[in-house]
Amino acid sequence: MEDLARPEESMRRKIPISLVTIRKARLFDIPYIMEIERLSFREKYPRGLFLTFMEANPETFLVAEYNGKVIGYVMGYLKPDMEGHIMSIAVHPDYRGNGIGKALMVAVIDRLFKRGARWIGLEVRVSNERAINLYKKLGFKIVKRIISYYSDGEDAYYMILRPEDWERVRMA
Repeated sequence: MEDLARPEESMRRKIPISLVTIRKARLFDIPYIMEIERLSFREKYPRGLFLTFMEANPETFLVAEYNGKVIGYVMGYLKPDMEGHIMSIAVHPDYRGNGIGKALMVAVIDRLFKRGARWIGLEVRVSNERAINLYKKLGFKIVKRIISYYSDGEDAYYMILRPEDWERVRMA
């Protein structure tokens, strides 16, 4: 998960998080999700993957909406071994820095643990310090480095969140 588009702070839109709605993704959200994906990542998922994911994981494919516009998304799922996994998260560059990524993560984490996840894992580029810091604040811990995980050769950290760590974060 990488942050390609980093607009200057002055170009970012400051919005109150209380006006952002987190909801399940819908079919008509796909073009907006794909635009956020295009602005955020070098390696992009194809449209078909989003459609398949939405059908298979309707409760854990979430979007952030502000004034009727999709400005972020998160894709989580539960594996057969009951490991929750965060497949992708991104916020439109114009809206970063408003707590939207955190709100999306909190919502998907809660849903995955309520569905019985024993823990939640994710991969993140070792260079994506902003995301790594957010995940650590949410209780995730780095458990290993995956060499050349991405197609450009960059390594990834595999991070996990255990229910007891999530409870500590939620209580703080």
